[in-house]
Amino acid sequence: MYKHILLIAGVVLTLVSCSSDKDETQNEAELNSAAIVGTWDATELEIDNETASDDVKFGKQILDFLTEKNCFIITLQFNEDLTASASNSANYIEVNATATGLDIPCPTESDESASTYTFDGETVTTIDENGEEVAIGVTIDGNVMTLDASDLDIPNFSEDGQLIFVKR
Repeated sequence: MYKHILLIAGVVLTLVSCSSDKDETQNEAELNSAAIVGTWDATELEIDNETASDDVKFGKQILDFLTEKNCFIITLQFNEDLTASASNSANYIEVNATATGLDIPCPTESDESASTYTFDGETVTTIDENGEEVAIGVTIDGNVMTLDASDLDIPNFSEDGQLIFVKR
């Protein structure tokens, strides 16, 4: 009887240990997916001020100014069903000269796009309505996501640098 109990215990332990590798891989994929799901607002552009163009420096100043006013011109939404959407108001920014300096109102229009995505913990790969695939290097640390700005095609934000997003 003792041998039967040891045999059953050995089989159970073997099955549990074999399935845990699969569970760890599945759990890691679920954690990656869960980490990116949500709404992310661009809040900062980190650039090298010595090498960045004047256009990128101005774009950074505009982003900083609007972010201070809780106006977010680039928003990404990643859903659990692996669909994604992006809202980009960069093309609708107006800079107005006033008696007290420059004023930049929060844009009321934006360009919207939809896609599907995959996320492996380091790279978000999107496929848009036209079948175009874009791979973007991503780092997520809690509620902060950092993207390679050079991977994006956004005027004045697509030179070398890091675009910082904060999760709502």
